[in-house]
Amino acid sequence: MQFGVVEFLMLAGSVGLFVFGMKVMSEGLQKVAGGRMRRVLDTMTGDRLRGLLTGFTTTAIVQYSSVTSVMVVSFVNAGVLSLRKAIPVLMGANIGTTVKLLLFTAIGFSAVKLSAIALPIMGLALPLLFMRTPRWRAVSELMVGAALLFLALEFLKDNIPQPSAQALRFLREVSDLGILSDLLFVLFGALLAIVIQSSSVALVLTVVLCETGTIGYEMAAALVLGENIGTTLTANIAALVGNAWAKRAARAHFVIKLFGAIWALVLFKPYLAGLALLTERIHHLDPFTQTAALKWALTYLHISFNILNAIILLQLVPWIEKVVTRMVPVRSAPDEEYRLEYIEDPVMALTPELSLLEAKKEIVKFGRLCHRMLGMVRDLLMETDATERALLLERIAKYEDITDRIEVEVSRFLTKTSTEARDEAVSERIRGMLGIIGDLERVGDILFQMSKSLERKNDERLWFSPEQRQNLLDTMALVEKAFTVMLRNLEAEGDAVSLDEAIDMEQRINQQRDRLRRSHLVSVESGDHNIKSGMVYADLFSSCEKLGDHLINVSEALVGIV
Repeated sequence: MQFGVVEFLMLAGSVGLFVFGMKVMSEGLQKVAGGRMRRVLDTMTGDRLRGLLTGFTTTAIVQYSSVTSVMVVSFVNAGVLSLRKAIPVLMGANIGTTVKLLLFTAIGFSAVKLSAIALPIMGLALPLLFMRTPRWRAVSELMVGAALLFLALEFLKDNIPQPSAQALRFLREVSDLGILSDLLFVLFGALLAIVIQSSSVALVLTVVLCETGTIGYEMAAALVLGENIGTTLTANIAALVGNAWAKRAARAHFVIKLFGAIWALVLFKPYLAGLALLTERIHHLDPFTQTAALKWALTYLHISFNILNAIILLQLVPWIEKVVTRMVPVRSAPDEEYRLEYIEDPVMALTPELSLLEAKKEIVKFGRLCHRMLGMVRDLLMETDATERALLLERIAKYEDITDRIEVEVSRFLTKTSTEARDEAVSERIRGMLGIIGDLERVGDILFQMSKSLERKNDERLWFSPEQRQNLLDTMALVEKAFTVMLRNLEAEGDAVSLDEAIDMEQRINQQRDRLRRSHLVSVESGDHNIKSGMVYADLFSSCEKLGDHLINVSEALVGIV
């Protein structure tokens, strides 16, 4: 078979259609699942075995382990799933994807035309596309994705190139290098899966290469091991924009596969001999000598590799957690806290309910960032060293710029989420969150203005009396408590929001402001304080009262008062 540009494009198109079908099918499944996905995760990852079953079930339905791994990374990134609970889910996903290969082996390479399966599925999906109910349209997307998947497999079978004699000689030369040959084919398999971005497609190509006589049993087995490693790249790409925990979850997927490939290579000869014996007993074919047995032997390799690897590593989940934590340490520089950590996942779109969970995590972080700004302003009030004051002013200005960016980006994310919302309760939560981030952004602005007032005071060589300084510290202490209440309410679930405590703190701040205003007016009239420093002093305690107003607005928005 001549393999030119046209043939390459046809093969690339077949692979692209396969991946696109997977994407459509997985997105349809996610829409069908809706908000129930989080509840399923909560109930099915309580222990390692249930986590394993969750990963297996999800991937057995979606039939794309990369989709499951990316979803797991997104859930860890959003804080919906802990790293320790995510690791068994990833192991289960590795087992779940073997169901698809078993199906491919049983019917994908037989005389059955896959188009005979795909077209009826597409026909059943067509009327559902015109349904008004979003759930039925989601079901149609799932069915269309499945139909595209089968059509792509048919095209792959028809467009896989026949190797040339020169390529065969090259492969034979590489296969005579002993253990180095095995390592080279593992590396080639990993690269193949990375390029194709689907271990299943890579495995299909491997089986086809075996059936055409291009490679033998041992070389194909080494390719399969490498393909298992290469498929972990998708999750690691997804984690690039995630937080440290998301990156650790993605690295855990890689560590699981790499560990499995290592023990499989150590036991390579006896492992393959055992699989050959199994194939011969079931199918009466020897994969070392009969090409027809290779697809079954490689299928059993893929299944047994992932099952045995999960059995071994399921007991070592804490060890894997420690390894990936060391691989992705939390940076000590404060800049790690500056970027968005939980939203804007470009790889896998989430349902509105899960999107709001991610937004909530970002808003909690936003509140903590503003809380740290208050501490900086308090330090600036007490700092006497000019160099330290300059550093604090620079840091506060940087934080204020970050609050502006977070407000814009979270608003954009929530606005985008609102277009997908079909539930009035979800829409109401989005409106409340938009109000909260507006108040938090205003808190950042007020704290920045307070720092500028303190900068002006120092530039003009103005001084506060000990009494004024203590009054400001006492007022900031009340604001600090109001921040604590607000953050606790932000992190609370549903009815756990303590509005009464927030109102009490806001009233205490108002009373403190009123008391300071009265005493300040008396001091100004009596001439006890400098007029200019008194103006800065009044601006500062008035700003603290404004902070209290915005903090109570956040708590009120959490209970639906917007």
